[in-house]
Amino acid sequence: MIQEFIKTRAYSEELCKPLQTEDFVIQPVEFVSPTKWHLAHTTWFFEVFVLTKFKKGYKLYNKNFPYLFNSYYEAKGDRVMRAHRGNLSRPTVDEIFRYRTYVTKALKELLETSEEKELLKLVEIGIHHEKQHQELLLMDIKYCFGHNPLYPIYKSDFDEKSSEDSQQRWLSIEEGLFEIGHQEKGFCYDNETKAHKVFLQKFEISNRLVTNGEFLEFINDGGYKKPLLWHAEAWDWIQNEKIEHPLYWQKTKEGWKEFHLSGLEKLNQNHVLSHVSYFEASAFAQWKGYRLPTEFEWEVSQDQFSWGNRWEWTESAYLPYPNYEKAPGALGEYNGKFMVNQKVLRGGSAFTSGDHTRKTYRNFFHPHMRWQQNGVRLAK
Repeated sequence: MIQEFIKTRAYSEELCKPLQTEDFVIQPVEFVSPTKWHLAHTTWFFEVFVLTKFKKGYKLYNKNFPYLFNSYYEAKGDRVMRAHRGNLSRPTVDEIFRYRTYVTKALKELLETSEEKELLKLVEIGIHHEKQHQELLLMDIKYCFGHNPLYPIYKSDFDEKSSEDSQQRWLSIEEGLFEIGHQEKGFCYDNETKAHKVFLQKFEISNRLVTNGEFLEFINDGGYKKPLLWHAEAWDWIQNEKIEHPLYWQKTKEGWKEFHLSGLEKLNQNHVLSHVSYFEASAFAQWKGYRLPTEFEWEVSQDQFSWGNRWEWTESAYLPYPNYEKAPGALGEYNGKFMVNQKVLRGGSAFTSGDHTRKTYRNFFHPHMRWQQNGVRLAK
């Protein structure tokens, strides 16, 4: 546990090495958080949920930080509104790194002297919480750089795992009763439980993800201008927001280009499609004559295809499983309070930290969101 904790804390800081000080503080839109805030919030989590409870005589690094770096935990008191996180020029970036060092040292000392079961459970959640924010940190940096007219390069050799080599084929799954949800001994979030049975009709699912070239055909065929392909809310969204292509695509005099953390590059039509909303994924699937898989279809067939390079949109609403139980106290706000008006994504992405995702992992976003690195797998 100590080794995994130290490794996770160090990796967050490793992700920041390509950044300049000015990059740590920007927040171009409400749903993007500054890098500095991610570093502080993950530290706040360990301080408030673990150290103040288990370390005798622990003194908060700064009495104002719980207000500044709480995210959405109503049970833990007031906090800075999400849209205002970019206004925090103080505390400085250097101060946040000192805060991290203070908390990391204190928690390491605590783990060296205690093996209490509840303590270890909370630290494990904190580790995976920080890994979630490592992915968010990269998502947010990409959004910031991708909306900078200079298109800064985060890291020239950053691998977004865009290659798709396999030929498409359809995998057939016979109808039956299947066990869904986490059943193994390793870590999982509460929204992956309780394990339960689901009956599925016979279906087929693609062995690979949709490519840029396939989606470009959709665009060239006027897919964004055909209302019959879109949900009513989706049609209003693309009209109001003037959506005409995936988030990081650009149509230039030289042709289509796509922004990556490695820079603005010519669109590679063989690469895996990224950064589309559920609305776009669903419209594309209808245009092709197919549909998106449900999260249950995805889970029962995942051992037959390669996954983990993109979060994959499913047709499933983010809802509690049968007999789902929220954790007591403030940790009950971690997943359960978001089980409304969102769609489930399965898999992982090039931004996901190691040893974090699994076949039962349920990610979730509102259907119009697309700054997360997602993709599309078809079913029929």
